[in-house]
Amino acid sequence: MTRHVCTRSPSCAYSALVYVTVCQAKCNNNGARVDRRGLKEEGSNMSSQEELCHDWMDSHDGSSPPRKARTGFGGFRRHLSLGDYSPKSDPSVQETTELFPLMETKLYKRRWVMLFLFCVYSMSNGMMWLQYGIISNIFMHFYGIDDLEINWLSMIYFVTYIPLIVPVMWLLDNRGLREVVVVGSAFNCIGAWIKTSTAHPDLFAVAFVGQFVCSVGTVFLLGMPSKLASLWFGQQEVSMACSLGVLGTQMGIAIGFLIPPILVPNVDNVEELAHHIKIMFYISAGVATIIFILVIIVFQEKPELPPTQAQAQARCIPPESYSYLASIWRLLRNKPFMLLVVSYGLNVGCFYAVSTLLNRMIIEHYPGEEVNAGRIGLTIVIAGMVGSLICGIWLDKTKTYKQTTLVVYVLSLIGMLVYASTLNLGHLGVVFVTSGVLGFFMTGYLPLGFEFAVELTYPESEGTSSGLLNCSAQIFGIIFTIAQGKIIDRWGTLAGNIFLCIFLLIGAIMTGFIKSNLRRQKANRQAGGQSVSGMTTVLDESLPTRKSQRKDLYVGIQEEIGCIPL
Repeated sequence: MTRHVCTRSPSCAYSALVYVTVCQAKCNNNGARVDRRGLKEEGSNMSSQEELCHDWMDSHDGSSPPRKARTGFGGFRRHLSLGDYSPKSDPSVQETTELFPLMETKLYKRRWVMLFLFCVYSMSNGMMWLQYGIISNIFMHFYGIDDLEINWLSMIYFVTYIPLIVPVMWLLDNRGLREVVVVGSAFNCIGAWIKTSTAHPDLFAVAFVGQFVCSVGTVFLLGMPSKLASLWFGQQEVSMACSLGVLGTQMGIAIGFLIPPILVPNVDNVEELAHHIKIMFYISAGVATIIFILVIIVFQEKPELPPTQAQAQARCIPPESYSYLASIWRLLRNKPFMLLVVSYGLNVGCFYAVSTLLNRMIIEHYPGEEVNAGRIGLTIVIAGMVGSLICGIWLDKTKTYKQTTLVVYVLSLIGMLVYASTLNLGHLGVVFVTSGVLGFFMTGYLPLGFEFAVELTYPESEGTSSGLLNCSAQIFGIIFTIAQGKIIDRWGTLAGNIFLCIFLLIGAIMTGFIKSNLRRQKANRQAGGQSVSGMTTVLDESLPTRKSQRKDLYVGIQEEIGCIPL
């Protein structure tokens, strides 16, 4: 008896037998592609098998004729019939072959470095948004301006986003994540340095220009957490990664609430006040510069191998087949997504209004408490960061996107009602508690909206869906900030907060009508089940039944992959 010993692995001949059989059956179905890894035995080193797989795939994409390595497969097909079986006759196989092939995925440790860099960039930009608003009474005195003008230093972030989000989304889809983050951090750095020259009562216009340049940087970051999470993180951690990406902006907002009242005290001497303002702006500019340099040196576009099967499938789509305008049009016709766009805008718009007008609301009931106003804002954001992280972990474990989004939305409404009803009680401790409850749910909602949108719109670009969500939030943020400010001027803070509660109720009702079609989860499940159900079906039905065919095929494969007779 002749024995054969494999020069690579004792199990590779059987693995190759299985693999070639799968390829044979797949070949009959219009040249459908098979997973490049085949059914490689775990822990074995089968480079020859992988090479044959690559050759088979290349030979069925309409390109050049097969090489010598491909001839072996052709020979097997000619003299080794697989009987009358055809995979087209099996519905389960036919369904499987219509799917994308399984592809190699990998998680890289440096994904956490990319996420950290994005978070600190978001933190720097978020801090600059509220540098003026949280001490609005001090800057109104310093520049000699009214409430509406100081509010526009915050609302300029909303206005800038609306016209610029479309070209930024185009840049993201055509140039990639790295270029978007680099350009955004550059605008953030430039705007910070412009503001260092505005510590003079006559330079409000220059301060507005500097704030405008920083707001342009915001357009390049707000919709990126879901994109970054999808490109770098695995299926079981993508929601948590998105939550952490949102935490960067929230941390910046928290610092914007806390630091300015400490660095810029409410003093009457204009020169002393200008000195404190200049120190605050120079610190901001220095931090923004360091972050910009780190982004240029360290930040990367995407990993070499995709982290999930859904991302692998997205990479298989040829760039020339993607139309940016067609993608937007498809999103606008996606009814569940458009319901989410409006409901998300209502919730986040309320958060923007509360953040912008917080100093006014606190000072009206607690005069001289600018520092505590900042601490209350810090409480809102810190509680929201905890809520975001918990919601992200919960989504990764349960995948209950609609249910979680709806529950958090309703609790945001309840938190707003409690906050509004306790603000004028005269007890700051109670305001701290109720504002923390409000922030836990209202700010915790932010990553939920991003991740739910990605599920509803897959395989559309994550940046496009997130951009439309944020565009809605900016529009409602402008409307709510101006309207609530006018209502507070005429009827007081309670009426202004009740005004926001009405729209939160509308948003909660709209969320309940969203049809939960989790497309990304379906793609991952189908890809995961393909290797189990589809391949098993082919093997069970198509293996040769005659011993001579098995023996010939077995010996031929041994020779093909490098086994030698003894």
